[in-house]
Amino acid sequence: MSIEVYRDAWGVPHLRAGDPDELAFAQGRVTARDRAWQLEVERHRAQGTTAAFLGAAELGWDVFARRVRLADTARLCFARLERTDAPTAAWVRAYVDGVNDGLAEGARRAPEFAETGLAPGRWEPWTPLAVWLSTHILFAGFPTKLWREEVARRLGEEWTELFATDGPGTAGSNGWVVAGERTASGAALVAGDPHRFIEAPGVYQQIRLACPAYDVVGLAVPGVPGLAHFGHTGPVAWAITNAMADYQDVYRERLRRLPDGGVEALGPEGWRPATAHTETIEVAGGEPVVIEAIETDRGPVIVGTDEEPAAEGPEGVRTGGDDGDGGDGGWEVLALRYPPRVTGELGFGVLPALLRARTVGDVDAALDGWVEPVNVVQAADTRGGLLHRVAGHVPVRDRLNSLRTVPAWDPAHAWADAPAPLPRAEVRGHAVMANARGLAAPLGVEFAPPHRADRIDALLGASADWTPEAVTAVHRDTDNPSAAPLLAAVGRAEAGLSPAASAVRERLLAWDRRMDAESTGAGLYAAVRGAVVRRLAGHEAFAALREPAPYPEVFRPWLALGPRVAFALETLLTAGPVPAGDVDRIVREALEEVAAGEPPAAWGTTHRLAPWQALPDPDDARWPGLAGDHDCVLSTSSVPGWTDRSARASAARYVWDLADRERSGWVVPFGASGVPGDPHHQDQLPLWLRGELAPVTTDWQYLTKEQG
Repeated sequence: MSIEVYRDAWGVPHLRAGDPDELAFAQGRVTARDRAWQLEVERHRAQGTTAAFLGAAELGWDVFARRVRLADTARLCFARLERTDAPTAAWVRAYVDGVNDGLAEGARRAPEFAETGLAPGRWEPWTPLAVWLSTHILFAGFPTKLWREEVARRLGEEWTELFATDGPGTAGSNGWVVAGERTASGAALVAGDPHRFIEAPGVYQQIRLACPAYDVVGLAVPGVPGLAHFGHTGPVAWAITNAMADYQDVYRERLRRLPDGGVEALGPEGWRPATAHTETIEVAGGEPVVIEAIETDRGPVIVGTDEEPAAEGPEGVRTGGDDGDGGDGGWEVLALRYPPRVTGELGFGVLPALLRARTVGDVDAALDGWVEPVNVVQAADTRGGLLHRVAGHVPVRDRLNSLRTVPAWDPAHAWADAPAPLPRAEVRGHAVMANARGLAAPLGVEFAPPHRADRIDALLGASADWTPEAVTAVHRDTDNPSAAPLLAAVGRAEAGLSPAASAVRERLLAWDRRMDAESTGAGLYAAVRGAVVRRLAGHEAFAALREPAPYPEVFRPWLALGPRVAFALETLLTAGPVPAGDVDRIVREALEEVAAGEPPAAWGTTHRLAPWQALPDPDDARWPGLAGDHDCVLSTSSVPGWTDRSARASAARYVWDLADRERSGWVVPFGASGVPGDPHHQDQLPLWLRGELAPVTTDWQYLTKEQG
C-alpha cells in the first residue's frame, strides 16, 4: 500500500494514499491508533455490551441497545449495501480493516484498557453502521412523545404541547452560509458549530483525506469512514445542522403469549406473529441480566416486554380488550419504528460521493440518498453555487404520530410507502439554520426558540464585507435574548421588595444581557433564573408531573419535570396553568432568595464544563468555566435551577473559506488525540474556550511526515 501519514502543528492527521480504498484503510488505522479507547467504547455501546466492562451503571443503555436492535439493524443495512452498492461496501470494509490493523497499537497507548481490563476486540464490516445508529438513535428525541403522553394523562390534553422547546435530550447546531456578494473576497463562506453533549475524547475528529480522486479536509465521526457532516474539498464545502425533523414513531402495541411460548401482536389486520428471543447482558461486578427482545410488524419493543405490569402507567400495563380486539386481552408495550429498521437503508452510499464532490450540484445529488439523521445542509462552491436544503428520510403519516404514542392496531397510523418531500430554499445574501422553525418546519413539531437564528441573521445582515476572521467572531456572541421575559417579570416586581431584593432587581435591569464568563451580572441573572425555575416546578399546578414517569432510565433526560420547566421558562412565565399572580409572586420570592444569600459570583465560576467520559473523572474540578448559555450563539447548555454545569456545547467550530481553503479554520473542545498525556490530547481547549480557531493547513511542505 502507498499510504503516508502527516501531522500538522495540532496533531491533526493528514492522510495520503493511492486510491479511495487505501485511504479508507488509512483513516481506520490512524483513528484506531489515536482513539482506540473511544472506538471500543462506541463499538460496545452499539452492541449493548458496555456493562461488561463499565459496570451496572451502563446496564440501562445496554438493555435499550439490545431491545431496539441496533447491531442487527446495522447488519441488515450493511447486507443491503453489499447488494446495491458493492463499491461503497468494499470502502467501508477497507476502513474496518484499518481499524483492526491499528487497534492493538492504539490500545497499548491508552491506559483505560489496563484500568478496566478490556481487551481490544474485532470490528465487523457492519460496525461503523452500528456506531452511526448508536450515535443518532436518540437524536430525533422520540422520548418527547412519552413526555407529552404523561402531560396529557396527568395534567390534561390542553397542555400537551405546553413544554415545547429545544429539549435537554436533543442536539442541535448553528450553521450559516454567506454568499460571495457579501464577503471581502467575493467567494462564499460556510460556518457553524454542532451542539452536542460534550464527550472526552471529542465526538468529532479533524482529518484530511487525500488521494488522486480527491483531497478533502473535514470533521469525521470516529468509527465512521469519510466526512459525513462537515467537509471542504477545495472546490466545494458543506456543513449540516439538525433539522429537528420528526421521523421516529412510538406505537402502543398489544401483545399476547401463545401456549407454545410465542408472542403475537395486534395490528391493523388482527393478531400477527411477533419475533421474540432472549439475550444475556454481562455486568462487571454483578450477575448477568437476561432480557427478552420482542419485535412486531411496527418495530422493536422498547418499553414493557414483561407480561405482568411493573408499575401503574405504560410499563407492562395489562389491558382488557377495549380497543377493538374482540375482548382477547394481553399486555401493552411500546415499540419504536425508525427508518433504517424499516428500509434497510442508512445512506452510507452518500459518504464516498461527498468526498468526490466538486460542486454544490454534486453535494445536492449525493444527499438525495441520505437517511438518518435528518439534517439541513448548506454548501457553497468556487463557481458561486449555493445550497440550502433538507436531507434525510421522513415518513409520511398521521400528524398524531409526531405528537404522541399511537395505537398499532389503528391503520390510520401506518406509514405511507414513499417518504415526505424535502424542502429547499434559495440563498439570498446569506442563510441561517439554528434548529428554529423555518426551512424544516413541515417536517417537525418541536424546534429551538428563534433566538440563535435571529441573532446570527442580524449579525450577518450588518456587513457585506465578511472575512473568515470576522465570521469566527459570530461564534463567540454571548447576547442572551431569552432573558427578556424574565427581565420583564423582574421589572414588574417593584412593589413589596426588601431593600436588598430591590438592589438585586436594579442590578438585573441594568445588566447588558451578555453571558460572559467574567460577568457578575450574568451570574446574578442565572441565580435568579434558577430560583424562579425551582419555584415554578414546585408549584401545585405541576404536582401531577412530579412523580417519576414509569419508563426506562435511559429516557429520563426527556421526562424530568425540572429540566422541562427550565427550558420552557419563557413560555411558562406568560402562559400555562400557573396563574399570572403566582408567577409574579414567584419572581419576587426568587429576588428575595438571591438577595438573602451570598452574592452570586461571575457566571464562569459556576458555569463550568462537564464532559461525559466513559470512566469517572478523577479530577472533575479541573474543567474550566464557560461563557454563553443555552440560547446564545455561543451555546453552552446547563439545566437552570439544578446545575450551572454545562454538559452540552459546541462539539466543533469551523469556517470554510471558498476563496482559499488555507484561510479556513476549525477547532474541537479538546484535541486530535484521544490518548491521555499525548501533547495533542487537550491542546485545543484554550482555543475553544476563547472562541478561536486553529488554521487549516493543507500545504504538504508545512506538515510533518510520520515515520513507521
